[in-house]
Amino acid sequence: MGLGVYAAFLYAAILLFNVTLTLPGIAGLVLTLGVAADANIVIFERIKEEVRAGRSVRAAIHTGYTKGFATIVDANVVTAITALVLFAVATASVRGFALMLLVGTAISMLTAVLATRAFLAVLAGLQMLDSPRLMGAAGGGIPRWLKLDYIGKRRLWFAISGAVVVISLGAIAIEGLNLGIDFKGGTQIAFETPRPVQLDQVREQAGKIGQANAVIQGRGSSSGGAYRSFQVRTESLSTQEVQALQSDLTSALNAQKFGVKNVSASFGRQIARGAILAIIVSLLLIVGYISLRFQWQFALPVMVALAHDVLITVGIYALLGQEVTVATVAAVLTVLGYSMYDTIIIFDRIRENMTLMKRASFRVLGNVSLWETIPRSLATTFITLVPIVSLLLFGGDTLKDFAFALLIGIGAGAYSSIFVAAPMLAMFKEREPEYARRRDDEGAVDVSVGGALLAPVEPEPAPEAEPVTAAVAKPVAPVPSDGPLPSSASAAKRERRRQRRSGRPHGRAR
Repeated sequence: MGLGVYAAFLYAAILLFNVTLTLPGIAGLVLTLGVAADANIVIFERIKEEVRAGRSVRAAIHTGYTKGFATIVDANVVTAITALVLFAVATASVRGFALMLLVGTAISMLTAVLATRAFLAVLAGLQMLDSPRLMGAAGGGIPRWLKLDYIGKRRLWFAISGAVVVISLGAIAIEGLNLGIDFKGGTQIAFETPRPVQLDQVREQAGKIGQANAVIQGRGSSSGGAYRSFQVRTESLSTQEVQALQSDLTSALNAQKFGVKNVSASFGRQIARGAILAIIVSLLLIVGYISLRFQWQFALPVMVALAHDVLITVGIYALLGQEVTVATVAAVLTVLGYSMYDTIIIFDRIRENMTLMKRASFRVLGNVSLWETIPRSLATTFITLVPIVSLLLFGGDTLKDFAFALLIGIGAGAYSSIFVAAPMLAMFKEREPEYARRRDDEGAVDVSVGGALLAPVEPEPAPEAEPVTAAVAKPVAPVPSDGPLPSSASAAKRERRRQRRSGRPHGRAR
């Protein structure tokens, strides 16, 4: 229902601003759809946590929105910074992406915070919502298979990411990028034939006007190397040359449904310069914002994760020889926005747990934060990939190229947020004196979620005559208030205190 209100508001904004929807604009719509769904998922996960903690549905909704609002604001401000800079610096095609991203982000905040909350407030009065199972809050909350030591295994994740990045850089250096007409300039002619035709026949017709070296591609499905849809890219042709090529193709191959596109090389360079400048400026502003809202140590992992995602996306394009067009630029910008949004939400939970888990080492703190946010990340990634896979399977050729870049980039973004950014932040924070002292602190590893410890806690040594287990089993004798505790009673008290801590979320009182 909230997304329905979001769609209505977004459509009204498109009409109000008289927006012409181009492919980059559709890219912005795809990202804002994921952002709008993500904002609701963040809050819903918070509500489920409060229900598991024993709150009523009404109290859980109120507390969930209170805790989730700051997270949504931080994530959306970072996305809005990118959109504003792109709109101010980039060219017209990328501006469409920036405008839709900015408008969609603002509307998603409005619908997630107001519309969805209003719907939930009405539904909270229904008695059936008092069931934790119906609210999705039944069980322990975090599945056992999810409780891995993500921070402790960071060398493995860094090695995997490093290997993939090196392969991507090698592909870019050796294979190079297959720059499309949008960047190299020239003339692009698309046409169809009633029957499948071999590429050599099309090349023969192009050679008649002196364009035997034209790049000719068959599009769609092939039959014995023959196609019914073609794309011909040549150097810039005059109007007479274009007409001559169309006439030859029509007479020889019965070509029809022509589409002609002329782009100057200077225009392509302008697009590239605008996009690069916009990305650099937006990243600098994001570093400043993250440093102010979080700490400066949080900014560097975000930048590394973004570079990781872009290099992998571009490297796979070079490796597979995919054509790089304006649609690719829009897809990369979409990946940047998604990756930043995902990373900021994980970092926001880490920042919150830093104030709650005051005795935990950063390894434990980071892992608990990831355990709490990975289900949300998986749900958001799945929701975002649904329309992208649909574009890849059922869209036209141009939309398929765009969807392919999004598919690779968003997959890399979901990976980097969990396995690159968070472990790298832990690597930096563990060097601080405050957290360096906690590494071997027995009380730190005693922090758990649902009673599952990251590492086994060795029991404190007790006197031989009174083992800890025996001391816990038998009743403890009363001790005068002015006298010291016997050793057995002291051990029993420590054991009871440890068990109480392990039964509380994050080791803190409810």
